[in-house]
Amino acid sequence: MLGRSRRRRTRRAFSLLEVLLVVVILGILAAFVVPNLIGSSDRAKIGIAQAAVAKGGATALALDLYRTHVGSYPESLKELSEKPSDQEKADKWHGPYITDPGSLKDPWGHDYQYKAPGEHNQDSYDMWSWGPDGQDGTDDDIGNWTKG
Repeated sequence: MLGRSRRRRTRRAFSLLEVLLVVVILGILAAFVVPNLIGSSDRAKIGIAQAAVAKGGATALALDLYRTHVGSYPESLKELSEKPSDQEKADKWHGPYITDPGSLKDPWGHDYQYKAPGEHNQDSYDMWSWGPDGQDGTDDDIGNWTKG
């Protein structure tokens, strides 16, 4: 009887083969998952920048409201949060049109670029981000116009 109780109390451990099999399965799963995660942060930042400079975005609405009140687009994005120095424009200004000037920075921490009238959108304005490389005029720039 003593022998039976001992057999019942002993626990069966995992064999080396079973442990290796689990490690191999986890490695295979990681090989599929990790590559998908690696570029997702950059893609998300690019999407945020595209939404920010888009014609239907929040900044675009603030720019259009400014234009409705003042009669022209601002000379700089700063005028969306601060009254223009030109007295004629200041009298028509009903801002601030944006409450957080920090929203005028792209996901990489650079100021969004702005020009009115635009070179690409001559009837309105150009707004763009320098993109991930932080340099103007490169292929990764993100603007509110169609490239081509």
